[in-house]
Amino acid sequence: MDIVSIVIAFAGGIFGAAVGALGAFVILGFLILVAIGAQATGADLMSIPLGAAFGPHVGGFAAGVAAAAYAGKKGYIESGKDIVTALMGVNKPDVLLVGGLFSIGGYIVNWLFSLVGFAWTDTVALTVVTSAIVARLLWGNGVLGKVPAGVKRYAPPDGTQWLPWQSILWQRILIGLGAGLLSAYLAIFIGAENGGVVFGFAISAISLMLLGLGVQVPVTHHITLVAAVAASASGSLIWGGIFGVAAGIVGEYMANTFLVHGDTHIDPPAATIATLTTVSLIFAAIGIYNIPLP
Repeated sequence: MDIVSIVIAFAGGIFGAAVGALGAFVILGFLILVAIGAQATGADLMSIPLGAAFGPHVGGFAAGVAAAAYAGKKGYIESGKDIVTALMGVNKPDVLLVGGLFSIGGYIVNWLFSLVGFAWTDTVALTVVTSAIVARLLWGNGVLGKVPAGVKRYAPPDGTQWLPWQSILWQRILIGLGAGLLSAYLAIFIGAENGGVVFGFAISAISLMLLGLGVQVPVTHHITLVAAVAASASGSLIWGGIFGVAAGIVGEYMANTFLVHGDTHIDPPAATIATLTTVSLIFAAIGIYNIPLP
């Protein structure tokens, strides 16, 4: 925690709001791949503190989410849930300022979470959720949103789901298994020390560029990250697959809890990552990963 990092977080938040939350997240994916590739050649880009400017909890994503919530409340954009629109286009400096201020807030909140003296969760993901909840409280319809009369929270009507093409249970199980096993393999093969845990996450982030273009691609970064974390901790592809499937299932639950019935964006993948990373860390601490698997 230092003044330079706070200033850079502010700058990153302005940028994140300007290009939109989704665009900034895609850029983060490219930056991660560049850093991993450079490290393979002997460079040490992985040690550069890019998080203050481009991390999801600051300028990379959370700032864009908060700026969109504000812009939606002010009527600058159609919906405060819109994380695709590049908010530079609304030509309102106050929107960029909100992004910068929330980015500083995200940097500080993540720092506070990280002061806990042991590994307990993915603090970045938890900060993304915390920042979005604050934005919802300021400019939205409550933390859990409002469920329309006659609608069940966990069974939204067709077409209103978070990702209609990723809402059927078996669809989520299979994409969780497939993306989870691939990311788990990369984590083990490349190695955590070489960035293997975030390799699959980076690919997932980059794939969301297609989502912004209207292509019905799966959203998988919560799947690939928690699967890689579990595989790296256990050394097992099986555990990676298990956590990948769990992430595919839990992501929809988080969407129906926080996002579907709200009028701003609270990120289901971030909530899933924070929750299942905690579960994985508990498994590692109590020795479950040491139990032999068939």
